[in-house]
Amino acid sequence: MSSPVPTPPEPQRGSIPLDRADVRLRTDVGFAGALSSFFDKVRSGDLGMLPVAVGLVVISAVFTSLNPVFLLPNNLVNLLFDCATVGVISLGIVCVLIVGEIDLSVGSMSGFASAMVGTLWVNQGWPVGLAILAAIAVGAVVGYLYAILFNRLGMPSFVATLAGLLALLGLQLYVLGAAGSINLPFESALVKFGQILIMPAWLSHAAALLPGIVMVVSGIAVMRRRVAANLSAQSIGGLVVKAILLTALLEFAVYYLNRGRGVPWMFCLFLVLAVVLNYALTRTKWGRSMMAVGGNREAARRAGINVRRVYASAFVLCSMLASLGGILAASRLASASQQAGSGDVNLNAIAAAVIGGTSLFGGRGSAWSAVLGIIVIQAISSGLTLLNLSSSLRYMITGGVLAIAVIVDSLARRSRISHGRA
Repeated sequence: MSSPVPTPPEPQRGSIPLDRADVRLRTDVGFAGALSSFFDKVRSGDLGMLPVAVGLVVISAVFTSLNPVFLLPNNLVNLLFDCATVGVISLGIVCVLIVGEIDLSVGSMSGFASAMVGTLWVNQGWPVGLAILAAIAVGAVVGYLYAILFNRLGMPSFVATLAGLLALLGLQLYVLGAAGSINLPFESALVKFGQILIMPAWLSHAAALLPGIVMVVSGIAVMRRRVAANLSAQSIGGLVVKAILLTALLEFAVYYLNRGRGVPWMFCLFLVLAVVLNYALTRTKWGRSMMAVGGNREAARRAGINVRRVYASAFVLCSMLASLGGILAASRLASASQQAGSGDVNLNAIAAAVIGGTSLFGGRGSAWSAVLGIIVIQAISSGLTLLNLSSSLRYMITGGVLAIAVIVDSLARRSRISHGRA
C-alpha cells in the first residue's frame, strides 16, 4: 500500500518566495482588469471624482460653444490665478468636513489675515515675510480656540465658527480703521506673485513629468508589498499605461497654457499644498485617524485614537489655510479692504470642497476635491462673465451644482451602505 503523497506547505503570509505563476496570476490584471475594477467601484457607489470631472467637461463644452474665448490660453491662465486664492481656503474646509464638522468663518478669517498683513507691512513697516507669518499664526490661534470650544465645552462647530465669523469681521473693520482699505505696493514681490509671476516653460514641463514618475515608483513599491503579503496587485503594464496617460494630459495642459502667458506660480503653490495635504491624508497615521474619526467617532476613540487632538488639528489647519488664502487674495488685488473675505468667498470655499467630492457626512474626502471643485466654480464664473450675464445667474448655477453634488454624495453613500462598504 503506497503512502499518500504529502502536500507542500502553503506559503505563509508575508513570505517572499512564491511560485512565479502564482505571482503572475495575481499581478497580470492589465488595463482591462483596471478598467473592470473601476466600473465595479462605480456600481458599488464609490464614484470618486468622476461626477465633477464629467461636470467640468460639460461646463467647458457649453461655455466654449457660446463664446470661444472661454478656452483661449490667456483666459485659462486668469482662471487659474483666481482659483488659487479660494482654492487654498477650500483645502482647509476639506479637513474639517472629513471629520464631520464645518467652519463658517473661513471667509472672515481670510479677510482679517489680509487686513493684518496690510497694516503690519504697509502701515507699521514690518518686513512682509514677518507680517505673513504673524497672520498665519493668528489663524492657528483662532483654530485652536474653536477646538477648545468644541472639545472642552461641547459647543457645536456650526455655532462656534459662526460666532468667530462675526468676531473676525469686527476685528477686520477695527484693524483697517476709518480708511477702510490699504493699498499694497505694486512693485512688491507679493503683488507680483499674485498678478504676473509665471513659471518658466521648461520648468512647467519638467514639473508635469513628476506626477507620472511618482505614480510609477510608488505603485511598484505598493505592488511589491502586496505580492510579498500574498495579496492581489495590479500589473506593472497597467500602472505604466495610467502614468503615461496622466503625463500626456498634464504635458498637453502645460503646452496649451504656455501658448498664452504660462502656468502661474500662485496656482503652482496651490497644487503643492494639495499634494502635501493629499499625502498627509492618505499616507500618514494622522490622515488615517482623520478618516476614522469622521467615519465613526466612537469607534475611533475605542481604537485608541486621540479624537480631541484630531479635531484640534483639523480646525487649526483650516484657519491657517484660510489666513494664507486671504493673503493670496490681497496679493491678487494689491489691496486689503473691508470687502476682503466677504461676499461669496466663504460659500465658494465650502461649495468647492463638496462639489469636488468631499462628503458632508464625514469620513470621505481628498485634497484633490478642492482643486477640481474650485476649478468648476471659477469656470462657471468666468464663462458667465464672458457672456456678460448677471452675477445672479452665477449664484443660481453654483447653487444648483452644489445641490447636485450633495444629492450624488447622498445616493452614493446609500449605495455603499447597501454593498456593505460604508
